[in-house]
Amino acid sequence: MTSPIKMFGAEWCRDCRRTKKQLDELGIEYDYIDLVVDPSAADVAEEISGRKNIPVVVYPDASHQVEPSNADVEAKLRELSLI
Repeated sequence: MTSPIKMFGAEWCRDCRRTKKQLDELGIEYDYIDLVVDPSAADVAEEISGRKNIPVVVYPDASHQVEPSNADVEAKLRELSLI
């Protein structure tokens, strides 16, 4: 089963590592799409966000955040009643 949350990122990206750590610490399930392993996914992330910035986090309500702060992610997870 796939998770309702998708995160497009890369290990070299500090914001990606931070967001990934936050989701892990909160026990949130998500699909991590590594843009180094799957470079074509970068086009998908850019299509979603309209930007080249990462991470791109896509939520179950089809909204997304680009380079979100921890507070942004937490607020969105609360809004969706995931935490």
